[in-house]
Amino acid sequence: MDAPTVPKLSWRRPAPPLRQWVSLYAGYRMEATPPGVHHGVASGHLTFLLCLDGAVEVLSNADPAKPPGRFTASVSGLHAAPAEIAQGEAQTGLQLRLTWRGTRALLGLPAAELAGDTVDLAAIIGRRTGSMLDRLAAAGDWRERFALLDAELGRLAVDGPGERGVLPEVGYAWDRIAESGGTIRIEELAREVGWSRRHLAERFRDEIGLAPKAAAKVIRFERACDLLRDPSRPALAQVAADTGYVDQPHLARDFRDLAGVTATEWLAERPEA
Repeated sequence: MDAPTVPKLSWRRPAPPLRQWVSLYAGYRMEATPPGVHHGVASGHLTFLLCLDGAVEVLSNADPAKPPGRFTASVSGLHAAPAEIAQGEAQTGLQLRLTWRGTRALLGLPAAELAGDTVDLAAIIGRRTGSMLDRLAAAGDWRERFALLDAELGRLAVDGPGERGVLPEVGYAWDRIAESGGTIRIEELAREVGWSRRHLAERFRDEIGLAPKAAAKVIRFERACDLLRDPSRPALAQVAADTGYVDQPHLARDFRDLAGVTATEWLAERPEA
């Protein structure tokens, strides 16, 4: 689930030892705008948000059974439906793309415990949250903040359990789905793992929070969204072809299901794209 519209962005990849757990840092400054609703779309990453001023107000989670809330630091689990986030308040913060393995290694719990939900970071790592926010807010620029993140996450990794508890078959299955861009057939994947399709779905969901078919869908959709964010921005039909969709209408359907808006509306919410 991504942050509200963020027109002023600074991007960096984490330090190499952290990249299996966090794939990207984004620092943002969002000026005040008229009140509105931003759609948090499904993706293949969990969203780790740290607000240096302002807060994120989640109006509805992807899982409607999970309560809404207002957060200065939060983690949103994987989901296969859109969330709704209030837009309008000025805000400065950092958004991290957290992998499901990173949830284990840095936060000490399986990603499944966060599925469809947004959880206050302090409920997971306690008082470390406040000191992390204070140091990040006091830093002089994004470069310094990204270096601080490397150090803070590195300490969490040292104290965390790593990938202890993850079934190797589940890790293999995710990696094969990701390598295929979400296009591998689940029957083929189950044969490779040596499990029945049902057993694979159960064990996969227990760890990650999504079944393999849903994971493949959000991974493919995330690839399409990343291409649409690229400055060169291919046509929607080309994006659909490049990411393994049968045709453009199938991509349009995923925008309705996973973003809650059309591709045109989604892009309009993100003028930086």
